[in-house]
Amino acid sequence: MEEIVESRNENSGVQAGEFDIDTARLVLEEAARFGEQELAELNRVGDQQGCSLRGEVVVAPGFSEAYRLFVEAGWMGLPFPEAVGGQALPALIASSVNEIWHSANMAWALCPMLTQGAITAISHHGSEQLKQYWLPKLVSGEWSGTMNLTEPQAGSDLAAIKTRAERDGDHYRIKGQKIFITWGDHTMSSNIIHLVLARLSDAPPGVKGLSLFLVPKWLPNDNNEPAIANDLSCIAIEHKMGIHGSPTCTMNFGEQEGAVGYLIGEEHQGLACMFTMMNHARLEVATQGVAISERALQAAMSYAEERKQGSDQAGNSIAINQHADVQRMLLIMRSATSAMRALSLWVAALKDDLAESESEQPLLHKRLALLTPITKGWLTEMAQELTYLAVQVHGGMGFVEETGVAQYYRDARILTIYEGTTGIQAMDLIGRKVALEGGETALLLLTDIEQSAAALANNPALAAMGRALANATAVAREATEQIVAAQSDLHKLGAVATPYLMLMGYLIGGWLLCRSALKAQTMLDNSNDARADLKDRVQLAGFYCHHLLSRIHALAFSVSAGDDYFSSMENSGVQICK
Repeated sequence: MEEIVESRNENSGVQAGEFDIDTARLVLEEAARFGEQELAELNRVGDQQGCSLRGEVVVAPGFSEAYRLFVEAGWMGLPFPEAVGGQALPALIASSVNEIWHSANMAWALCPMLTQGAITAISHHGSEQLKQYWLPKLVSGEWSGTMNLTEPQAGSDLAAIKTRAERDGDHYRIKGQKIFITWGDHTMSSNIIHLVLARLSDAPPGVKGLSLFLVPKWLPNDNNEPAIANDLSCIAIEHKMGIHGSPTCTMNFGEQEGAVGYLIGEEHQGLACMFTMMNHARLEVATQGVAISERALQAAMSYAEERKQGSDQAGNSIAINQHADVQRMLLIMRSATSAMRALSLWVAALKDDLAESESEQPLLHKRLALLTPITKGWLTEMAQELTYLAVQVHGGMGFVEETGVAQYYRDARILTIYEGTTGIQAMDLIGRKVALEGGETALLLLTDIEQSAAALANNPALAAMGRALANATAVAREATEQIVAAQSDLHKLGAVATPYLMLMGYLIGGWLLCRSALKAQTMLDNSNDARADLKDRVQLAGFYCHHLLSRIHALAFSVSAGDDYFSSMENSGVQICK
């Protein structure tokens, strides 16, 4: 808990007295109880039994009851204003609570995650009439929400969307098909509110012609109660590698007269509205990366402590956590998960700063925009490695389903694809957030990291850590300047985008761990209490600098190489993709 408070107070500039640690502790303890007692036991049930389509989607046993308890406890409204029934708690707390849900049962937790994204989009862009009617029951959780972008012919290319919208009095008629719609149909909530991208007949071509519509499963009757079936249906659910408990639906809109929809924002401005929900979802998916890594880490630590294999020099049987290579894997998992969580919480604290600020704070907006693709991309890519390591620690038992870590490995695989693949995040980062603005925001962030490296160097116990951070930052600065110099070469930028994103992820994660280590070491230096948790922070940061921060140098080499080898192969008559 203290680490969360430090993330808020140190990284965001908020004074310690402004944060109610007792309230935060109570919320997280109760969230942990709910996650452990109500959600975790359903994780394997959802994986084994999944969902079925019988006219409507039937979810795994226990899921609906858990959702009912979730709604009764008021969890959905945690970060939203009191005016719409929320509790107005900081994003920092909401993000920490969401990590617990996703650790306990990621497939189930996707439902409230998407609902919170829909609430965010409607809150920012909906008319007062829309907000007054639809938000209160979304915030309470009585109704759930979805995001409808993808179509069979239009994956990440939203310009190719064909779903149509026609004006019909005070509403619109929607016709088209959407695929990969998470929790697109179910009976856990009494209504499902779909946010649908569609194109009016007089819309300009491309993404500039998209509009966003609120399309409910059930329309209000004369008594303003949702009782009239809208013209939409789930016609199929996907059979997936993981997250079996989460229905991924193919949705048909307007098989008859057209599904009734209500415009969100302005006509032809739907993409900007949808990206409010998209950016919320990207950061929440990043939180999923931390959550599934934490669950895998706990399983690996427990198994490595219990599993006996081999013996010490005296011939005594030992647990596998005494073997050096297993220790290496566990320490990678521990230090990386800590760095990932630090980044996730820092971004949440920045969101709180923006929400509380009385001014626009353009620099803070730019920093959050820069960090969003890094956070989403790096945390979800790291989840692949960490869940893999959990399987590896288990050895053969990791490959069978009984231990549960195979499920974490399978469930984690979607995270690098959700809300835009890693390549899409990387191109957003390198194109819009770095090259387009001449690297200004990225270079300012690197200056902050350099200042931390200097502070570390002034503490004898952390001097080596400071040198490692300074060297890594210098490499990142050079890579950033190379990208700025190549800003007009789209092919070269595309070739180096993902290595650059990963480089920045490793650097920022390491920086935040090193800042925590500096705080811990200062407390140790000024106290006679040699707290084990403080020593652990210092040691984890040191391990990270040697074993993970060092990866930056190889990634920087890839950035420097650019697309030269691609061009060389093509000029030699070699077909890269054959």
